Amino acid sequence: MLREGMGALKRIISYPLSIVFYLFFGLTLLIFHPLQWLGVKLGGAKGHRGMINLMNLCLLRCLHVLGVTISFKNNYTLPKDRSLIIVSNHQSMFDVPLISWYLHTHKPKFISKIELGKGIPSISFNLRNGGHALIDRKNAKQSIPEISKFGKFIAKNKFSAVIYPEGTRSRDGKPKQFAPTGLKILLKNAPEALVVPVTINNSWKLVRFGNFPMGVGIHLTLEVQEPIERNGIETEELLDITEKRVISTIKT
Repeated sequence: MLREGMGALKRIISYPLSIVFYLFFGLTLLIFHPLQWLGVKLGGAKGHRGMINLMNLCLLRCLHVLGVTISFKNNYTLPKDRSLIIVSNHQSMFDVPLISWYLHTHKPKFISKIELGKGIPSISFNLRNGGHALIDRKNAKQSIPEISKFGKFIAKNKFSAVIYPEGTRSRDGKPKQFAPTGLKILLKNAPEALVVPVTINNSWKLVRFGNFPMGVGIHLTLEVQEPIERNGIETEELLDITEKRVISTIKT
């Protein structure tokens, strides 16, 4: 009974807090849109990256309005002079700033659906100008060459590629079966990259009621699992090991 009462109270509180959150969230995107443009014009790719890092930090700070806390766990030393393939489960749009900020020293780049490349302040600009891959999921003739090019770009520049093999977000936190195609293409085109499994917990609870109201009082976690050196491991086995490590600490 007490738990039900607390749940109802949280739901009531979530409405005004969500309004304040979206005000700060929207302002952050609007402010950083011209700042990104300035970053590109004055500092090139490095200047743009600096603005993106600051923007993602600010987006995460907006979540504090909702009483959200965040924990990051990484017991492994990840190389900064080598490309990574970061493989993560996917629970909400907030997975992106989580990985972007906490792993920003590894210059993460994302594979995103092509629709997000226009119409969204800051986000669309970053996707078009930040070295990310925009793919049409319904068009293999476009998506496969784009991911191949992206893999080669990551390998050449020693950046990190972030991929969500589940394809779509989990609405209840339970992991979906990995779709291997995109990851296989990345592995083929960035053969020297270190594979880094990552686990995200509880970000689905932010949008458990939809986009409004937001969940409140949630503890988000981002955990880096043991990286995988390929060392002659067959692709299918590598995919299996990666998936098991990603889902190993998912809490549902």
